Amino acid sequence: MSSITLVFGSKGTTALSTLRAGSRGVVVDVRCSEGARFNRLLGLGVTPGARVTVLQTFPGIVFLCDQTELAVERGVADSIIVRTEEIRR
Repeated sequence: MSSITLVFGSKGTTALSTLRAGSRGVVVDVRCSEGARFNRLLGLGVTPGARVTVLQTFPGIVFLCDQTELAVERGVADSIIVRTEEIRR
């Protein structure tokens, strides 16, 4: 299993798949059992410290990672751990 982590406390962290559309966060960990999938996510910019915004949650997870729009299966989104951010209005 491959993993890369940004050091933060675990408070406020959750899998990308659990967030609602419009939610924002920062990637703190990417956990994949498949090395190829792990490398692909890293190559697409899904790395610790990257800012994400969830755009859609059904049928797949569509999210903006920095300036790249990505669509992944729910299982892949389960492996992306984010620290959620409050939306200020």
